[in-house]
Amino acid sequence: MLYLATPSGPDVRAAMSAGLLGCMTTPAQGNRIPDGAEYACDNGKFGKGWPGAAAWFDWLENTVTRYGANRCLWAVAPDIPFDAAGTLTESLPWLPRIRELGIPAAFAAQDGCEHGLIPWDDLNVLFLAGSTEWKTGRAARHLAAEAINRGKTVHMGRVNSRRRLRLAHEFGCRTADGTYIAFGPDTNLPATLAWSAEINGQPALFGDAA
Repeated sequence: MLYLATPSGPDVRAAMSAGLLGCMTTPAQGNRIPDGAEYACDNGKFGKGWPGAAAWFDWLENTVTRYGANRCLWAVAPDIPFDAAGTLTESLPWLPRIRELGIPAAFAAQDGCEHGLIPWDDLNVLFLAGSTEWKTGRAARHLAAEAINRGKTVHMGRVNSRRRLRLAHEFGCRTADGTYIAFGPDTNLPATLAWSAEINGQPALFGDAA
């Protein structure tokens, strides 16, 4: 499983270039994706980074053109955080347009999406969003299993602890993201890399961290 973070400092960027982390980018960040790093494109809907649909898609096209479709893990379609029905309506027109760029399209699943509100035929990646209680609960676990059975990949957002990263791994997630590293790269980068190595069954290069 690959952990995605923002490129906050030279050591984090080096870890991304080495393939130890992936890069999460958004329209509001303006960060250069490190050389050789795999990246994913969030839409900025959660928080204050949403620039509007036209500007977002222009940014996405420019990002894929600049850094290459082959390095792009996925782009998440516009959603409405915590609103399952609204997210389905918002995302449906954009999922095929994302795929036309030659990259996988991610759908941000929200609380209640388990009630027939997942457009399985239009997505490549199921992004477990929504509330913390929902995305770590039984409904999200079942949706993750269904996604994998359908040949989709699964991502979990807002993963900022060893426990949450292990849970994402148990769900079968191929990627997870969070802001943990950005709030103290000197300490949190080694910790996150140690967690990832442990979960992936690799030697911990930076020592153990709980």
